[in-house]
Amino acid sequence: MPRRADAPGRGAGAAALPQPDGHWGRDLDAGWLNPAYVALGSNLEDPRAQVERAIDALEGLPDSRLVLRSSLYRSRPLGPVEQPDFVNATAGLLTALSPAELLVELQSLESRLGRERPAVRWGPRRIDLDLLVHGAERRDEPGLTLPHPGIADRAFVLVPLAEIAPDLLVPALGRVRALLALVDDSGVERIAP
Repeated sequence: MPRRADAPGRGAGAAALPQPDGHWGRDLDAGWLNPAYVALGSNLEDPRAQVERAIDALEGLPDSRLVLRSSLYRSRPLGPVEQPDFVNATAGLLTALSPAELLVELQSLESRLGRERPAVRWGPRRIDLDLLVHGAERRDEPGLTLPHPGIADRAFVLVPLAEIAPDLLVPALGRVRALLALVDDSGVERIAP
């Protein structure tokens, strides 16, 4: 069951994400907001605690509100590098930030949480935050591709995302529940609510 993420001053009456069609909502001092979804993952230095810290830190993003968070899941690592299993989750935000601004904030947050870029692709990491979807945006530019290029193939993203937004329409790809039905999710195990 998805959990509503309530920050101080942002009570349970906060607006929920406009899930299925990606339309905009109004909140945060009557400004226009877009739903955005973020994947979180870690497999180093107490991964469960790393992901929890990152979720807590999302509440402090400027001009944004954390409104949904998934359970925590364990998954096997992607790629050829020998490494520990990952802990993964997803979070739903309402944000007034543009996709590029939100990406910069997520990368800054990763740095503050101790992320160092892995020496090899798909290598182990203390924390990883990926912008999956930002409203109905479709972009393919240096440093920013929306929706995230691996979203349709990665059970470790789709399983927690389906928990909080099963009817989310991922631009040009389809609904999350339909995408999840096309992947093998046997390597993804829920470990904490």
